[in-house]
Amino acid sequence: MPNPSVLEGGCQCGSVRYRITGDPVMAALCHCSMCRRANAAPAVAWAMYQESQVVFPDNGPALYESSPGARRGFCARCGTQISFTAGYIPGLIDITIGSLDDPGRVPPTLHYWESKRLPWVHFADPLPRYPEFPPTE
Repeated sequence: MPNPSVLEGGCQCGSVRYRITGDPVMAALCHCSMCRRANAAPAVAWAMYQESQVVFPDNGPALYESSPGARRGFCARCGTQISFTAGYIPGLIDITIGSLDDPGRVPPTLHYWESKRLPWVHFADPLPRYPEFPPTE
């Protein structure tokens, strides 16, 4: 039986794989325009971890600096979005929940950048919503 505190995931073609140990700092749905554009989706589910919790055993993702100090990781072969790191969240890495082998194990607990949510997108959940990035303390 797999260890419940270990998650694995990767891209669609299998070129990029990762392993996560432990629980996320937070898991959320992001509505910002950068995430929407990078993932071609109306919102993106992210799980945030300490960088030390995430290991790419073989090929890590290719990186794209989407804005100053912010890097998005993706598979250079199939394009699957995998990660996000930024100077304003030092030591942390966001992993796309949809790239997990079992994404049902990491449910989002909040929405952020709600102020940028597309007007035709409505989620019928009771999760807290933050107009921008949520408080980290």
